[in-house]
Amino acid sequence: MLRHQDETRAAYDGVVDLYASMFSDQLETRPFARNMIGTFAELVRGTGNLLVADVGCGPGHLTAMLHNLGLDAFGLDLSPAMVDHARRAHPALRFDEARMEALPVEDGALGGVLAHYSMIHTPPGELPALLAEQVRVLAPGGLLLVSLFGTEGTEPVRFDHKVTPAYSWPADQFAELLAAAGLVTFARLLHDPATERGFLDTHLLARRP
Repeated sequence: MLRHQDETRAAYDGVVDLYASMFSDQLETRPFARNMIGTFAELVRGTGNLLVADVGCGPGHLTAMLHNLGLDAFGLDLSPAMVDHARRAHPALRFDEARMEALPVEDGALGGVLAHYSMIHTPPGELPALLAEQVRVLAPGGLLLVSLFGTEGTEPVRFDHKVTPAYSWPADQFAELLAAAGLVTFARLLHDPATERGFLDTHLLARRP
């Protein structure tokens, strides 16, 4: 896991400015993802626990979006260069460097976790450990919104992402991983791809019982 994460961190450290320029609109051009995050924020507000981690926050654009939606949001990312950019771009918000399998968060502290395309580079065999960590930090009733590239096949597909290798997943199989981690998936949104790769954009919303 450490070698894979070191490679991913180095890859994202090298594309910070380009990546930030591509996603600075806070999903203004991506209505499905934007509205799924809005639903997530509304449901988290309903739990009364407004503390939310944007795990794999990148340049911090979605952390800021969650803050604007009324949540006490902070960002965590593997890439120190991304964290530095996020701190400069959003100085009023908190950003820290962290690995997804070892989050600097107390047990049961969070009302929600956003993982927006931040698990896509994780090899399938390592995903259970990451999902177990999301469950650890969520309070009972807390919510996890995972966004990923989807495939209509029956197995995850490794592909050459523009930054570093990534995986697409069948929604049913990823939901099974969430269930095995102790989460209940209660909403799904799959829609036609916006890229030439042909993968479905997939959003799964789950709750810790």
